[in-house]
Amino acid sequence: MSLALSTLLFEWRRYMAAVMALALSGLLVLAMTGVFIGIGKGFTAAIERSRADVIIMQPGATQLFGGSMGVPRRFIPLAYNHPEVVEVRAMEINGGNLQNVRDVDPTMSQAERARQGAPKSRQVMVNVIDTQPGSVTIPTDYSDELVAALRQPFTIAVDETALGTLGVKLGDRAIYAGQTVTVVGVLRGYPNMMQPTIVMSRDSLRMLGQSWGNTMGGPLMIKLRDPAKATVVAAQLNEMGKGQWRAWTRQELADANAKSMFEEGILVIIIGGCVVLGIIIGVAITWQTLRGAIMANIKEFASLRALGVGMGSLRRIVVELSFWVGLVGVAAAVLLTWLLSLLARMGGVIIALPFSLLLVVGVGLVLIAMGSGLLSLGVLKKSQPADLLR
Repeated sequence: MSLALSTLLFEWRRYMAAVMALALSGLLVLAMTGVFIGIGKGFTAAIERSRADVIIMQPGATQLFGGSMGVPRRFIPLAYNHPEVVEVRAMEINGGNLQNVRDVDPTMSQAERARQGAPKSRQVMVNVIDTQPGSVTIPTDYSDELVAALRQPFTIAVDETALGTLGVKLGDRAIYAGQTVTVVGVLRGYPNMMQPTIVMSRDSLRMLGQSWGNTMGGPLMIKLRDPAKATVVAAQLNEMGKGQWRAWTRQELADANAKSMFEEGILVIIIGGCVVLGIIIGVAITWQTLRGAIMANIKEFASLRALGVGMGSLRRIVVELSFWVGLVGVAAAVLLTWLLSLLARMGGVIIALPFSLLLVVGVGLVLIAMGSGLLSLGVLKKSQPADLLR
């Protein structure tokens, strides 16, 4: 075990302030960035977990919700011309107001209802599925029992994080688009902090009079015979479309959606501000903590010099010590962010932590720690062997 690592292990209290400064700096950046990525995943969870291997969108689209989502339905038979395509369905997303039926008292007169005011209702987003077994629009984590329940007319499913917001529970009735609907399923893993989301079948939406017209639909979700050929088939579909559409693999579209979150000017400013603040806090506290720890051990460094250890070796010890402090700070930042994500998920907020984000922030924290160590090297000049005689 190296001297630097031994020093950190046996005198960890002296370096705890530096570790916590790095951890909190990392938490600030990871949490803010993760929330914005999570917001996008809340909107796109249904398509990312779908059975679709390829998604067809308008040629100028750069993300799932960028610009108009309408795709002519006449593209559906054209997509079937590819021999690998086995199913094509139009994705449909709608919206409206959902109101708990308990908030409506059928015994009240119109005058009493007018005096009381409009009953409380919530704006919801509606994800639509086709309930045929194995349909491309059914997410892979939906159980057969849930799909069978949604096959019944005027039934909906709600994510568990939206139950409190909507004031409903399993088995409750609610009013949507002037019709009574029944909550027959509770979903997990589809939180949406921006807007509560419900799921219903395409047939139910059609009976409610809210289904889109016959000429335009949403993005086309395509299932292939061999999902491993998705990239090749997407390229071939683009050639077949001759500029009328753009075909994406599911992973390409997911990456584009994540990237689009950071193209918004206000988000870049917010995240950039968090990064700058995190760097300032991390460098300032880590530098002062390492400087104080070296000063506290100045006699030990003087003893090493008296034994013939050169200043170059002492500097390497300090830099290595800074490196280990940085690694511990990264581990603490990831742990704190993970715990925060568990608490946030209870409130319907997703804090997404992709590996690329963890890698970038982790490397940044280690560089901050090592930079702080380099700033502290000047203290070593005070480690004069002659001071041991005083």
